[in-house]
Amino acid sequence: MPEQLAAMSASVEELNSKIERAVADGHLMESAATNIRTLLSGAPSDRYWRVVNELATAGEWRELNDRFYQTLAFGTGGLRGRTIGKIVTAAERGGSRDNERPEFPCVGTNAMNFFNISRATQGLVAYLHDLNRREKISAKPKIVIAHDPRFFSSEFTDLAARIAAENGCDAFVFDGPRSVPELSFAVRHLKANAGVVITASHNPPHDNGYKVYFSDGAQVVEPHASEIIAKVNTITAETFTSLPKDRQGKVTTLGREIDEAYMQRLETLILDPQIIGEAKSLRIIYTPLHGTGSVITKPMFKRLGFSFQVVQEQDRFDGRFPTVKSPNPENAEALTMAINLAQKEDADLVVATDPDCDRMGAAVRTKAGKMKLLTGNQIGSLLAYYRTKTLLDQRVLNEENAGRAVIIKTFVTTDLQKAIAEHYGLRCVETLTGFKYIGAKLGKYERAIPEELRQNYADLSEEETRRLRLAYSSFYVFGGEESYGYSGADFVRDKDGNGAVIMFCEVAAYAKSRGRTVDQLLDEVFAIFGYFEEKNGSLVFEGAEGANKIERLVESYATNPFSEALGSKVTSVRNFETETIRDVEGDEIPKEKMSIFELEDRTRIAVRPSGTEPKIKYYLFAERRPEKGRFDSAELVRVKAKIGDKLERLWEWLQKDAQSRLNR
Repeated sequence: MPEQLAAMSASVEELNSKIERAVADGHLMESAATNIRTLLSGAPSDRYWRVVNELATAGEWRELNDRFYQTLAFGTGGLRGRTIGKIVTAAERGGSRDNERPEFPCVGTNAMNFFNISRATQGLVAYLHDLNRREKISAKPKIVIAHDPRFFSSEFTDLAARIAAENGCDAFVFDGPRSVPELSFAVRHLKANAGVVITASHNPPHDNGYKVYFSDGAQVVEPHASEIIAKVNTITAETFTSLPKDRQGKVTTLGREIDEAYMQRLETLILDPQIIGEAKSLRIIYTPLHGTGSVITKPMFKRLGFSFQVVQEQDRFDGRFPTVKSPNPENAEALTMAINLAQKEDADLVVATDPDCDRMGAAVRTKAGKMKLLTGNQIGSLLAYYRTKTLLDQRVLNEENAGRAVIIKTFVTTDLQKAIAEHYGLRCVETLTGFKYIGAKLGKYERAIPEELRQNYADLSEEETRRLRLAYSSFYVFGGEESYGYSGADFVRDKDGNGAVIMFCEVAAYAKSRGRTVDQLLDEVFAIFGYFEEKNGSLVFEGAEGANKIERLVESYATNPFSEALGSKVTSVRNFETETIRDVEGDEIPKEKMSIFELEDRTRIAVRPSGTEPKIKYYLFAERRPEKGRFDSAELVRVKAKIGDKLERLWEWLQKDAQSRLNR
């Protein structure tokens, strides 16, 4: 035994020497070295040491920099990072074969693993206890935890539930994978203090994440976010001392009772059930892309009477997402199998949800008989148009109360939705990217209802809450992001893929009942409100070096903004990090690293770093309003071609400009 301890001590000393030499030689970042020492000092086993030593011995300093240059922090999507390293060490591989998931997750402070799950959960629980003490609440905090089918999601969920319980919280865990929107609903339904979803949404298979929700069912925002992070940052080890048994919480398994309560609310999203009956010939192809959408969306189709088929190969939980390059319904490739099935079955519509079912993509059969992908902006605009128009036709909204109705969109979502809102007398509120900001608005509207009338608000029917919001506050008609996230009610406080599928299928049924295809309906919207087209682009820079490039570009746009693009002068620049910007309701927009350029021809360009992926994002917007009331079909064709060409040339210009900025 003394000999083993001596050998281990010598090995540790040898690793320390390697790390010091690597820092001195410029191979390893100082921050990475510090984080390595922090992790190893509190490691629960020698596996972490073996992983770091294996990489250091092999001279894989870039991999160590990527894993350790920072500690994961909450962004627009909470925690998110690799759970499988670019290089999988033998210590991580364990007993699994090369073509299987590693036995253990990626070791690193900048990775999704037991270390960060533990720290995040300990910090969240500590904050909830502090909050209860401040508010003089003696009951144990309650946390609801859900997960998707990703690698290690189940293990991370079990760990988070155990940590919560052993630190004095009651934890509620679903009996299998569940969607983000159902978690949001469950937090409010169960009157919980917080919620957690273990997911990386539509990211590649090697990623996972940890999204935190608060008692309102929305993703955590300030001041809670900073205070939770402050708690997390005080925790340097994943090990902890459990509370005595009599002070611990319990873990409860949730089953179909929450599914049923959620589905009852989803039914209320249908504005005109008769439309569905009149469009029985509407044929739908649905794919959950190996994710949680199958749990709720399939039974909802049956309940509502839609005619549908599911892509069988993608209707099973699988963290490899083996049938797609990326399980992202934004990407055409992810919908290939569904579109092929639609062609075979002569279906009208394809709808797809991502693994955690908060996003939805769609393809529609055109008048010419071809399947056509719609953008997130187009899907959202059709939903905003149909829901607003229908509520007015039904006299739920009218000239007297329309001003109390609201459509919410992000700054980087199409202005077509703003044009629709203004046309019908609704308010259009713009937020930063991240549905948590839309969720925060919904919380604000709820609090504006007199306290005595909003008791047990989450238990009130949709009809009752709508009456209260129209009478005393703001009635939420629709909200969305260009990145394929939508919602049509406030019983869920995040984007809802299940709800989006239902709402969009109603739009398709409406078009079918009028003898129209969905793309013809979209052209009707363009003819009335104007043609709006958007193009999104991104530049990917991975790892520590990539993060530095992204930071340099963001800083360059802020300090040295371009004054013209393609010969069109920049008429205004808004810097969301340095300026005080307020929305139409007078609320101050939180600071964010984003710049928006407006050109003299009404073209807009927005630039921001992604909050969840190693990329810098560019959003391009162009529009043309009809000069004579509305576009005719020939004019609309010409306008589409002209604007499409302009956006392509503008994106090429922006890429060259970005490269020149990095070369300076």
